[in-house]
Amino acid sequence: MTDTSRKPAARAEAAEDLSTGSGAPLANERTLEQALGLQVRSLRRDLDLTVSDVASAAGISVGMLSKIENGLISPSLATLQSIATVLNVPISTLFSSFEEKRDCSFVPAGQGVHIERRGTKVGHQYELLGHALGGEVAVEPYLITLSEEAVPYTGFRHAGVEFIHMLTGEVVYRHGDRAYHLRPGDSLLFDSAATHGPEELVVRPMTYLSIIIYPRAPER
Repeated sequence: MTDTSRKPAARAEAAEDLSTGSGAPLANERTLEQALGLQVRSLRRDLDLTVSDVASAAGISVGMLSKIENGLISPSLATLQSIATVLNVPISTLFSSFEEKRDCSFVPAGQGVHIERRGTKVGHQYELLGHALGGEVAVEPYLITLSEEAVPYTGFRHAGVEFIHMLTGEVVYRHGDRAYHLRPGDSLLFDSAATHGPEELVVRPMTYLSIIIYPRAPER
């Protein structure tokens, strides 16, 4: 006879194996309706069409198309065929995103997008190490190098939060009314709506990792 008493515990352990030390909740599995809705919305936006444009051409109400895009209903095959025709794709394309696909950005060493600062921020070199391809939150990871010619600048201010991890050199970093002396291995996490930036360049050149996270503007 098979012992089933340990199965719930085994399932719990398996679920724990999929998590990390983070406090982030587990990701919800995407339903077929949600995947279908996201695909319809993506294709519609690629064609620069409004909900009203597609609904009218497909012969359905704006409310129905809105519910389809939000994964709230299971449309009939006839309705999906009408939408696919308007979007100029095979009906099978509408289901393609149901396969497990998650954003991933890979940047080989030294091949990030380089941004050279000018004016008051001369000598501030930014290398964009990746980017979030979608979702409600934008993430911008930068490798920042302040060269020998760099000058202090404490006027940065933007939405979201920023995380800094010092790699080489030393800097006194200003955030609002406080300053922090950062050495290799030190980290700083702060609300980036307050003015911030390197106030005193103690040891140059210096490099640090900067990750900026902010909510994306709502799309139409």
